[in-house]
Amino acid sequence: MARASGLSVRLKLTLSYAGFVLLAGAMLLAVVWVFLLRYVPEETNVGPLLSPGGADRVATALDSSIPGPVRPLFVPNRSDLERAFVPRATAMLVFLLVFGLLGGWILAGRMLAPLTRITAATRRASSGSLSHRIRLEGRGDEFRELADAFDAMLAQLEAHVAEQRRFAANASHELRTPLAITQTLLEVARNSPNRDTGELVERLHAVNARAIDLTQALLLLSRADGRSFTREPVDLSLIAEEATETLLPLAEKRGLTLGTCGDTTPTLGSHALLLQLSTNLVHNAIVHNLPGQGTIWVSTRVHSSSVVLTVENTGEQLTQEVVATLLEPFQRGAERIRTDHTGVGLGLAIVSSIAQAHDGTLTLTPRAAGGLRVTVQLPASPPPKDFKLERQLEK
Repeated sequence: MARASGLSVRLKLTLSYAGFVLLAGAMLLAVVWVFLLRYVPEETNVGPLLSPGGADRVATALDSSIPGPVRPLFVPNRSDLERAFVPRATAMLVFLLVFGLLGGWILAGRMLAPLTRITAATRRASSGSLSHRIRLEGRGDEFRELADAFDAMLAQLEAHVAEQRRFAANASHELRTPLAITQTLLEVARNSPNRDTGELVERLHAVNARAIDLTQALLLLSRADGRSFTREPVDLSLIAEEATETLLPLAEKRGLTLGTCGDTTPTLGSHALLLQLSTNLVHNAIVHNLPGQGTIWVSTRVHSSSVVLTVENTGEQLTQEVVATLLEPFQRGAERIRTDHTGVGLGLAIVSSIAQAHDGTLTLTPRAAGGLRVTVQLPASPPPKDFKLERQLEK
């Protein structure tokens, strides 16, 4: 935004310092002036008589004990005081003004030096350079707290921009794959007009369905990141049960055991997004499991100020390095079992975004016996009466 040019902060501080010093000096001189006026008469009076010879004896004109003539002592009046005091006071005020301006300019420059570095770093960041850090040295004060906060903001922005660039590249790659397959199938169909179209339509339908699923996942991830949802009281245990009931046929088809347990876990959030979170976790546990002999455990519990959803599954041994990459978009884990239900690679990324949008945390831990343990912790809320009634009706 264009602004009219004005005085710099350093000049303003300099004028403020000089004005304060000048005001303090003027007040001090005023106090001295008022104090002196109390003892100075407006007209000249003849004071006591001084003894001859310059002796420090004060006499009066009627004192007959002192021989010889006596001379009167000079007593200045108010005009004499003004002629002696005002020029010197004026010179002192001029000195204080010059001293305040010079000293204020130097002090303001030293005080504002950290702000200059912060401004330079801000301009570099606005031009696209997010790797620069201020790293202001010295003990903590307001400027150093501002510099540290700015450095932390730059680090977060740099990480976020890098993540968004990776996400955009991965999303472009994933979206390009079904489009390229579709183009290839159409070219084959055009070059072979006598070919059976039933198989072509079936393959195009599968490719199109995958592209739709990927687009919906991207939209859901964007919605969770933008926190564009309404918070309402929900029971996380009921949502987890709904997700497990929906995916129970898939688990039975793969020969897996799916078990749930837990108490009422009230929290605030979006029912649709939390249902997507639970569904993604259970689906991930089913897909990346041991076919015919695997198990999934879904449990909920309440802590003092939070509710916890835990989904565990059996599976192949996972290292901590592999687990650390699973939250990245389109990362499915190189050592995990792949099937035709592996999805689009956004399941855990969506779960992480939904958890963060609900002010919660997501923790992934490899199980010692193989598989993965996923824990979602959300802030707890007092359970409304509807929750208790709903639980009693379900029982």
